[in-house]
Amino acid sequence: MSKIIGSSLPNIPWQEKPDGYDMPVWRYNENPIIQRNAIKSSNSIFNSAVIRHKDGFAGVFRCDSKAVSMDIFAGFSEDGVHWKINENPITFLGDDEEILKREYRYDPRVCFIEDRYYITWCNGYHGPTIGVGYTFDFQTFYQIENAFLPYNRNGVLFPRKINGKYCMLSRPSDNGHTPFGDIFYSQSEDLEYWGHHRHVMSTIKDDVSAWQGTKIGAGPIPIETDEGWLLIYHGVITTCNGLVYRMGCAILDIDQPWKVKYRSKYYIMAPYENYECVGDVPNVVFPCAALTDSETGRIAIYYGCADTVTGLAFTTVDELVQFTKENSF
Repeated sequence: MSKIIGSSLPNIPWQEKPDGYDMPVWRYNENPIIQRNAIKSSNSIFNSAVIRHKDGFAGVFRCDSKAVSMDIFAGFSEDGVHWKINENPITFLGDDEEILKREYRYDPRVCFIEDRYYITWCNGYHGPTIGVGYTFDFQTFYQIENAFLPYNRNGVLFPRKINGKYCMLSRPSDNGHTPFGDIFYSQSEDLEYWGHHRHVMSTIKDDVSAWQGTKIGAGPIPIETDEGWLLIYHGVITTCNGLVYRMGCAILDIDQPWKVKYRSKYYIMAPYENYECVGDVPNVVFPCAALTDSETGRIAIYYGCADTVTGLAFTTVDELVQFTKENSF
């Protein structure tokens, strides 16, 4: 039996695995949980991050407007399924007006470390880079320095310091629709100056695991387990019909997370349902957040569907660890 290292979450959203279902991740039967027009200005709401907060849940949501501009909005829920998202985007406070300039903001992650909720997102600053901010209450938000030079995406913090350092995964990219991409690890003493960069995982260029042949990127905050860091990530293949995004899973070394212990050659979830295959960007499942309960081993995954709506899926730490180890390459 694999174990999640962390706190219990008795009110985690949950549905049991359907009888006869043979994949390690299964969908909520009332997906999508957030429609594209959940706020007045939105064209689409997807690739968003949620976390436990007080007796319920809070989140930071990517809401693309009807002008198709990209920004991030705070939201709240009592049950993790039904959400109320603020009508206005997050306004950050900060010491340097240069950093507070807004070009675009998208694909947020939220990570609780020590005493506050840290937010990372793809931030426009002469190209995409990793914006970093924090909040104590999801009411007032503070922005600090961008983590890296452009161009970079998918900045994902670890939920605790490792060897006394803050740690982050990211994917260096270009300024377009990035036809490449590997995952790298970096660390920092102060969340401002980042170094100790280490390569984690590359794409797979042959038919061993072709679904992740174009690019990969970290998804939810890594989940600490007694087997190592459980990393849910997205992988992309270029097909004759365009790009297809699927979910994969890997287990990283607990003390040296750039070392991959196991990595599944098979995907754990793919765009099968209509709301995942039809939308502004067809054929996309894009994980950005996961809630966990250490008592039961349950995991609830929040993911973007076809760059249009938000879905919810479920698994357990046993399911993912066993699947990943049995199908590792």
